[in-house]
Amino acid sequence: MIKKTIFLLMLLVSNSLLSQQTNLDAYQYIVVADRFDFLKEVDQYQTSSLTKFLLKKKGFKVFLSDETLPNKLAKDRCLALYASVKDESGLLTIKNLIEIKDCYGTIIYTSKVGKSKIKDYKKGYQDAIRMAYESMEDFEYSYNAFLISVEKNLEKEEIVAKNISEDVVHNAMVAPKVLNSDKENSTNNTETKKDKNAPILYAQAIDNGFQLVNTVPEVVFVLLKTSIKDTYLIKDKNGSFYKKDAIWVAEYYKAGQLVKEEYQIKF
Repeated sequence: MIKKTIFLLMLLVSNSLLSQQTNLDAYQYIVVADRFDFLKEVDQYQTSSLTKFLLKKKGFKVFLSDETLPNKLAKDRCLALYASVKDESGLLTIKNLIEIKDCYGTIIYTSKVGKSKIKDYKKGYQDAIRMAYESMEDFEYSYNAFLISVEKNLEKEEIVAKNISEDVVHNAMVAPKVLNSDKENSTNNTETKKDKNAPILYAQAIDNGFQLVNTVPEVVFVLLKTSIKDTYLIKDKNGSFYKKDAIWVAEYYKAGQLVKEEYQIKF
């Protein structure tokens, strides 16, 4: 039974995290490359300046990469997203697209290709970039300062499925089952917290799930949606979070032991 459970858990982790997307609302800044790879000069044809101007319309604070950056951004480059324009031009048509990456170089958004048949390079490139920008209707943004701490915790950490090392999987496979009877021996390498006055956590929606915070406030769990009703994966804890009757249960492995904790959740 536990083998099937672990297999299902890993399957759900993979499916959930493949669809996970960076929360754009966590970022206040975008840094635009001062020279795009297909051009020879800095801001040639004013392509970088135009891209900066257009992305400002989305609500970001935008800088060119050769400009002086705010102190906090200069100290932590992961506070910003990074934009560049890619060229896919043919003989008769200029084709450009706008590409957005995080500080680790991972592509998180790509516009559709903007096309222009204007032969003049300056006008043609600018026309194609504008067309690419106009395709970014799904690139919605509203800065939320609270999300940056959550997003930084999520950024570029190993996918949960990869974090489940072979040793952990092996331990999970051979771990004794959790005893249901109070009369059974409790020395089964399992810690269980069952409190009728279960602590209260508050759910806040994020991409693909919720974050649960206490009254401090601090984030206690980050939950990722699954296809199973009232069942979530716990980010970075190799476990699950599910509803049992009126109580929510967190079940995950910690130092080789299966930990079960009960909570009341306010949505």
